[in-house]
Amino acid sequence: MTAKIRTRFAPSPTGYLHVGGARTALFNWLFARHHQGVFVLRIEDTDQARSTDKSTKAILDAMAWLGLTWDEGPFFQAQRVGLHREMVQKLLAEKKAYYCTCTTEELEEKRKKALATGEKPKYDGTCRDKNLSKTQNSVVRFRGDLTGTTVVKDLIKGNITFNNEELDDLIIERGDGYPTYNFAVVIDDALMNITHVIRGDDHVNNTPRQILLYQALGFAVPQFAHVPMILGSDKARLSKRHGATSVMAYKDMGFLPEALVNYLVRLGWSAGDQEIFSLPELIDLFSLEAVGKSPAIFNPDKLMWLNAHYIKEAKTDRLAEELRSFWPATAKSADAEFTKKVIADLQPRSKTLIEMASFADFYFADTINYENEAGQKFLTPDIAEYLSAVAAEIPQIEDFSKAGLEVFLRDFTEKRNIKFKVIAQPLRIALTGKTVSAGIDEVMFTLGKERVVKRTIAAISYIEKKK
Repeated sequence: MTAKIRTRFAPSPTGYLHVGGARTALFNWLFARHHQGVFVLRIEDTDQARSTDKSTKAILDAMAWLGLTWDEGPFFQAQRVGLHREMVQKLLAEKKAYYCTCTTEELEEKRKKALATGEKPKYDGTCRDKNLSKTQNSVVRFRGDLTGTTVVKDLIKGNITFNNEELDDLIIERGDGYPTYNFAVVIDDALMNITHVIRGDDHVNNTPRQILLYQALGFAVPQFAHVPMILGSDKARLSKRHGATSVMAYKDMGFLPEALVNYLVRLGWSAGDQEIFSLPELIDLFSLEAVGKSPAIFNPDKLMWLNAHYIKEAKTDRLAEELRSFWPATAKSADAEFTKKVIADLQPRSKTLIEMASFADFYFADTINYENEAGQKFLTPDIAEYLSAVAAEIPQIEDFSKAGLEVFLRDFTEKRNIKFKVIAQPLRIALTGKTVSAGIDEVMFTLGKERVVKRTIAAISYIEKKK
């Protein structure tokens, strides 16, 4: 019987969750879900100097926001140091590891000499056969194989062969008694029965060393899949100069989590020409075979397009909840049904929740402030009589729906033998203060009779004061 597939995401809590890390988490999550497997979350916090509780919370919050729920964990690597040290002692007892007392200065001198002579700057094995005992600040090194090759059978990149003589004797325990990353990750993945290690391809060079550690400890070697990096438009590694790199920054900018998930999964993975995927579709279709070998280019415009799509498709109840932190203060006490109408007006026109909230300010305003020059240009004395007629006739409209208002506006202009544009922009300014908004009929329907009349009369008053 095939072992149940188990994947993991193992971030270091030294900052926020980067979009590159989020994509790695997503690929692991989808692979586990596709195979009805287990997704494990492990926080690799053995770097005590840089790891913080704040960063841990930021990572967990971002994972939760994206909907990447974990089945086991979060486990904290720092709480497992005892297990790591046991394994160090096991390798020492079996002569597969040794104590090294070379100082930092001595190692730096060796590195410079190697570089000066064109040799690989690897540890030269000075302490390898000295059979030293533990001393203050001594480290423990893994006694690597100096002959043969190690093959990384990568599920994305194919087989990658490394000559063992190129791999130096890796430090597995630092002088402070803490395990190094390359050692701790092997122990944790092995003891957690991780079957597939899916991670960024910046880890490729660590993998042969880790495979040798698995073998030396008698653990089964998991399958590896190294995902290409995410680059900016200039083909440099994605960084802040290309835009936001924090997952939660996108939340703060008014993106929906499903838009970011959909976008991240398409950075390096594809299923034909399809661009938009529901979560069930992603789980059904995801495979490592469809992950590309080349770096992916981050395109903010594509992400914005996806976000606009998901905003347009979202239910108004859900958007009302998402918009709570973005609304102007006047919106927070507004009637729920009125708020839903506002959202329905703005959904087709909004790329982000911030944009939607900024478009919505006039709906909730007690007093309309006209845009610079708009009032001067469109609210003129010759328009006042038309606005007065609108204010007088609105209360008598029986069918105050979008369709009914469209008929009202058409009849209004025909009776007066004027073109719609004569009244359209002045009425828009009167109702919204803006030169751009949803359709006049939509705005009037959402505002309701009372607001339309009140704002139209206020515009007439504005015109009178200008005389």
